[in-house]
Amino acid sequence: MTQTIFVYGTLKRGFPNHGLMAGAAFLGEARTIQAYPMVVQGQTFSPVMMPEPGVGHRIVGELWQVDDAQLVRLDDLESTHLPTGYIREQIAVEAEGGSATKAWVYFKPRDRVKVIFSEPHADYQDRRYAPVTDPAR
Repeated sequence: MTQTIFVYGTLKRGFPNHGLMAGAAFLGEARTIQAYPMVVQGQTFSPVMMPEPGVGHRIVGELWQVDDAQLVRLDDLESTHLPTGYIREQIAVEAEGGSATKAWVYFKPRDRVKVIFSEPHADYQDRRYAPVTDPAR
């Protein structure tokens, strides 16, 4: 089975974790229907979108079609199994051409964000990302 996922940070084309999207089908650019706060945070300078609809900006990202095995690998990257990790939820996004669709997205609740290094913004372009090897991040 395949799933549609909305990526807005280091999984986008041209960013450090994009290699994990190998084998996925690129569906196009997209933007969230609702505004959300997206900031750069933590020791990795990673982007986080917080599940606070109506706050911040409509977030720019990419839509991808992934299979279930790839979705499990992405969940692992985003540490969804840890109490400090991201959570995966479905939201409405606007695809190129204006059509609305549902897609999975990784949120991080504000209480899991330790240090914020940016104001909320709509399009992640920060290049300070520095992955850590500690799985308890």
